[in-house]
Amino acid sequence: MSGRTFIIAELSANHNGSFQTAIDSIRAAAVAGADAIKLQTYTADTLTLDCDAPDFRLGKGLWEGETFHSLYQKAYTPWKWHAELFRVAREEGLVCFSTPFDATAVDFLEELGNPIYKIASFEITDIPLIRKIASLRKPVILSTGIATEEDIRLALDTLRAGGCTDITLLKCTSAYPAPIADANLLTIPDMRQRFGVKVGLSDHTEGATVPMAAVALGAEVIEKHFILDRSIGGPDSAFSMEAPAFREMVDAIRRVEAALGTVSYPTDPATIKGREYCRSLYVAEDVRAGEVVTLKNVRSVRPGFGLHPKYLEQVLGKRFARDCRKGDRFALDLLEN
Repeated sequence: MSGRTFIIAELSANHNGSFQTAIDSIRAAAVAGADAIKLQTYTADTLTLDCDAPDFRLGKGLWEGETFHSLYQKAYTPWKWHAELFRVAREEGLVCFSTPFDATAVDFLEELGNPIYKIASFEITDIPLIRKIASLRKPVILSTGIATEEDIRLALDTLRAGGCTDITLLKCTSAYPAPIADANLLTIPDMRQRFGVKVGLSDHTEGATVPMAAVALGAEVIEKHFILDRSIGGPDSAFSMEAPAFREMVDAIRRVEAALGTVSYPTDPATIKGREYCRSLYVAEDVRAGEVVTLKNVRSVRPGFGLHPKYLEQVLGKRFARDCRKGDRFALDLLEN
C-alpha cells in the first residue's frame, strides 16, 4: 500500500444474499478501477445475541425496526463463499481481504491467506480481537468512526505491542449515509502527525467530493461501499456507490494525484515555462549617451528578457553610457561606471 492511493471497493452486504451477485460485483469493481475488494467475515451469532430486548433493537434510521441479529443475518457473507470470492478477485487482479469480527473469523481468514486485516470502527474497542490480529504481523487498516483519541491510542499501542508495524488509520464518519458537513477531513493530516501512521478515509458520503478532497489532504487509502446497482437492494445499498460512479471517482482521484505532483521550487528561471512573460526593465524611449535614467525612459514592463525589476531604484539617477532605442532590453552595462 505505497505510492498511489489504494482504492478499496467495500462489498459488505451488497450481494444481497446472491453468490452470483457477489462474483459479478468483484469483476465490476476491477473494471471500475478498484485496487482491492473487501469482504466482511462474521455471522449474526458471532456479532450479537439473538435477542429482542430493547438494547438489541435498532432505533430510527436506515435499519429501523430490525434487531442486530436480524440485520446481520441478512447482511452477512456466507463463509462458504469466501474461498471462491478470493480466487475470483485474484483472477481479476484485485487484492481481496476482509474485516473479521471475532477470533474464529481471523482463524478462518488465515486459512485463506488473507493479506490485510481491516478493523471496523465499532470493533476498535475490542482489544482481544486487535491483539490477535496484531500477532499475525500483517498490514492493518483501522477505522476510527466512533473512536475517542484514547480509543485510537489504545488500539495502536495494542497493535504495536503485538508486532504490527504496517498500520493505516482511516478517518470515518459512522453515519449511513454521512453528511458532507460531518466529514471533518482536516483530521486526516492531523492523524498522520498525531499518531505517526499512514492515513486514509472510509467514506459513507454521497458522491466523490469527499474522497477527492481526502486524497488532496494526504489520504493514502480510500474505502467506499460498492454496489453493482442500487436496485439490487440490501441493507447497505442506500449509501453505496454504483459501478459507473465508482469508475468516475477512481478517475477523479487519479487526476488529483497527478495534480498533486511533488514539492517544487524552481531555482533556474530559464527552466520555468512562461517565465518570459513576467516583467523586466526596458528602455521606454530613445535616449542618448549621458542622459539620466528616469522613470520615463526606463520602465518595468512585459516581457521578461531585460534586467530584473528589483534593480530599478538602484539605476535611477545614473547616466546612460551610450545611445539606446525604445524597446532595448535594459542592462547594467548600458550605464556609465
